[in-house]
Amino acid sequence: MSASTATPFDPRPTRARPDDDPYLWLEEIDGVDALAWVGARTAETLARYGDAAFDRDRDLARGLLDRPDRIPFVSRRGGLLYNVWRDDEHPRGLWRRTDEASYRAGNPAWEVLLDIDALAARENEDWVWSGSSPLRGRYDRALLRLSRGGGDAVVLREFDLPTRAFVADGFTLPEAKGGAVWLDRDTLLLSSALGPGMATQSGYARTVRLWQRGADPLHAPVLFETAQSSMSVWGAADHPDGLERLTFTEQIGFFDAALHIGDRSGARMRLDLPTYAGVQLHRDHLSVRLRRPWVVNGVEHAADTVLTISASGFLAGERAFEVLWRPGERLALQGVFWSAGRLIVNALEDLRPIFTVFEPGAQGWTRRSLPGLPDLGTVSVWPLDDDAETADGSLLATVEDPVTPTTLLAFAPALDAPAVLRRTPPAFDACGLHVTRHEAVSADGTRVPYIQTGPDGTEDGNAPLHLTAYGGFRASMLPVYRGVLGKLWLERGGTTVTANIRGGGEFGTGWHEAGRREGKARAHEDFAAVAADLVARGVTQPGRIAAEGGSNGGLLIANMLTRFPERFGALFCTIPLIDMRRYAKLLAGASWVAEYGDPDDPADWAYLGGISAYHGAEAGRPYPPILLATSRRDDRVHPGHARKMAAKLRALGYAAAFYETAAGGHGYGKDNAETASFMALGLNFLRQSIGWCAPDVPKV
Repeated sequence: MSASTATPFDPRPTRARPDDDPYLWLEEIDGVDALAWVGARTAETLARYGDAAFDRDRDLARGLLDRPDRIPFVSRRGGLLYNVWRDDEHPRGLWRRTDEASYRAGNPAWEVLLDIDALAARENEDWVWSGSSPLRGRYDRALLRLSRGGGDAVVLREFDLPTRAFVADGFTLPEAKGGAVWLDRDTLLLSSALGPGMATQSGYARTVRLWQRGADPLHAPVLFETAQSSMSVWGAADHPDGLERLTFTEQIGFFDAALHIGDRSGARMRLDLPTYAGVQLHRDHLSVRLRRPWVVNGVEHAADTVLTISASGFLAGERAFEVLWRPGERLALQGVFWSAGRLIVNALEDLRPIFTVFEPGAQGWTRRSLPGLPDLGTVSVWPLDDDAETADGSLLATVEDPVTPTTLLAFAPALDAPAVLRRTPPAFDACGLHVTRHEAVSADGTRVPYIQTGPDGTEDGNAPLHLTAYGGFRASMLPVYRGVLGKLWLERGGTTVTANIRGGGEFGTGWHEAGRREGKARAHEDFAAVAADLVARGVTQPGRIAAEGGSNGGLLIANMLTRFPERFGALFCTIPLIDMRRYAKLLAGASWVAEYGDPDDPADWAYLGGISAYHGAEAGRPYPPILLATSRRDDRVHPGHARKMAAKLRALGYAAAFYETAAGGHGYGKDNAETASFMALGLNFLRQSIGWCAPDVPKV
């Protein structure tokens, strides 16, 4: 990035001490000075990159996001299929439902329950749909979750489905993080941060309350509470053998939780299980997935092992767990879920998807593979029914890869070969594109896989290359079909790469652990190694690599700027975490200490300081161009991270670009129009910055 001649908004020098922060005023989300700075910087960015090419790409992207022939994903409640649909005419969305027969036939007769755009206009509120919780049985009532601007905090409102109207004097809860579940028609189990002392230091619910119809929620009796230092709590209910069972999940930290069982008088028992065990109760089954090794009954079980035992037997003192699934050297657990008495285990074997069905019977547990799924690409599977208690075992699945659009499959309860429900039409011309897998060698010798998608002819070593990764919280980055990126980058002759760096879950808990806390710097080195390998293989040159990452991936991209600037041509850093000194004090930041470490602990700051790009930025370095983009209504990752980094870089003499949307939450926009603008602006910035005069492409 060349030095800028623009006068910085705040000329005060940046000092070296980690707590001497001259840009704290930019953490005032709606502060007058902060908003003036944000408005000026955003206007500059739009003036430079919001050109005719941006307009063209924004319209192309929105056309893809709004296209009428995309898949309407559904969930089943009480025999009907529900969907939220957004398009050009309904940017906020329609909440609607249809019968299963017409949906399967491909001509669903939709009944609109709520027009969110009309509601927002009528109430003069920036409503964004955030979900619904139905009343079991008759399914004539639901709790709707509505967010202002797309943030995590929501308003709860009771809705009557037959009349398609909100219930007068019904359950209504002001904006707060958390939610509620129905116990019966007149009783809710409330897990909300609303009220004095009801929030943890992470901003999530600290208590679970019993809320009766007509009562003040702030005075509802507390059934369960956790320490303010914990992350959150959540209350739920199920009915094994027809009896009501309440569960209270105490999320102590991001990767540690305790499960308590009780009733409407409160918690009665904490399950005698390690906090690093992921626990699920289903009917009379209790399943455990381990994050670390566990010795029980004299037997040690490795991390990522899946165990099961009868819930009633466990509560009676039995500890004879049965091993259902074990990890292998390249066989990595991704997740487990229950459906109609079966346990489905999702795994990756050297990045190939595997789904195994475990079913109890008179002779014990049987296992079989879920049929009809490809062994290449990306596969997702989930229950069709919202309610686990009434589910009949039907499953839905999607299959896709970087050049193959998503197909929606349906499994009948017998779990025989699936039927094709929908196919997504192509969003871009994939003719001549190839998907290949490669491995880079990181600084410590670890082999890091990455998936490359692009055309023939990259042998000239100058491919315009879009590179992305995440590398945190055990989230796996798998090769999916990205229609907008395909249209705006691949179809124009570019190449894309997704890197499976440490910190993710692609190879199980061990891969995550290697990129957590002290290992986060290694995860960043993995990404830099992939960039170097692409050059070594003759695919491209450093100046043609355009890297993008968001959230934890934004921290990654910021570290590419400060630690490996010579390996990139441009960086798009979105909704990012950057200031590792103050992150735990901002919004939900305290909940991520388990992933990163505690900056107030000198031992942790000793390594956190090395990946705090906000503190590592210095004058006179050959930084590539960077665009930092965020959302003002992001109540998860504070917009101050991006604001302060941009301000500091500009004060140091770099022409850092900055863009902030007024809404959108922890994402790229509250609707398809805003999302399309965000994406198009970023890609236009990247193309200009790497000197790629990309050809135009036809509309879909």
